[in-house]
Amino acid sequence: MAKKIVNIRLRPDQEARINAIVERSAILDTSKFVRIAVDWLLRSDIGEVIKTIVHEQEQFPDYQIPKKAAGRKERRPKKHG
Repeated sequence: MAKKIVNIRLRPDQEARINAIVERSAILDTSKFVRIAVDWLLRSDIGEVIKTIVHEQEQFPDYQIPKKAAGRKERRPKKHG
């Protein structure tokens, strides 16, 4: 069964932009805005969206692809019981 989406973490700049749009709108509230944004994203070419986001990694470090750790991890000593 799919997990129900109940909250979304936004960067402070994203939240400020959304709130500014909602304040100027007579028909939108934050929830409607987010649903519209998700619908728009789902109708878009997701590959192009991801390319654009990855291209802007320097501005938005939370989108960066994590680097794999170099070298080996230390092994824990075995417990003898």
